[in-house]
Amino acid sequence: MSDSTSIALVTGGNRGIGLAIARSLKSEGHRVVITFRSGTPPEGFDAVQMDVTDGQSVEAAFSKIESEIGQPEIIVANAGITKDTLVMRMSDEDFESVIDANLTGAFRVAKRATKGLLKLKRGRLIFVGSVVGSVGAAGQVNYSASKSGLVGMARSFARELGSRGITANVVAPGFVETDMTASLDEKRRSDIAAQVPLGRFCSAEEIAEVVSFIASNKASYITGAIIPVDGGLGMGH
Repeated sequence: MSDSTSIALVTGGNRGIGLAIARSLKSEGHRVVITFRSGTPPEGFDAVQMDVTDGQSVEAAFSKIESEIGQPEIIVANAGITKDTLVMRMSDEDFESVIDANLTGAFRVAKRATKGLLKLKRGRLIFVGSVVGSVGAAGQVNYSASKSGLVGMARSFARELGSRGITANVVAPGFVETDMTASLDEKRRSDIAAQVPLGRFCSAEEIAEVVSFIASNKASYITGAIIPVDGGLGMGH
């Protein structure tokens, strides 16, 4: 990165992990642009509407950012969905829509961002993966497949773009404190936490700190890596 005032783009940055990442990058001095699909974006950030499942929407959002703000150097592909159900009940649509949003959506964003990064001859592609991309999870065949796919994709970007000073990495969270996990009953939460060597859920801020590190000059020689933030849940994978 040239300096701490780079433009950072965070897809799905309007809530949860994405918002924590946006706040962390902003605190590091970056100008942060968040994308959101619906609703109203949080205050304090540049925001642009983008649907990662629609190539034209991705193109329009990038054109707007580039003309009004500048060239994003740090790209955080965070937008994603879940449609959890046991495999015998999982429809083709359940599978394909999750792959389209989480994997193909990340590809659309990274591919479009690469146009500008190649001109700059520097940049960071950071994909938000998941521990289940390595270890799997019952009821998440679609989600696990999408997050596993990010690894092969990021490593291919790393090999293809490395000579231009562009890195590509996957930050892989484990169980995270979000609105979704907060709604679980106490026993289920305890059962999940018991599987984690550190014995607790991760905060969105802990993930955001690692993303900020990967975005920084300190991580300039890290590429093609999976950086786990999972309390030891996926160790060895």
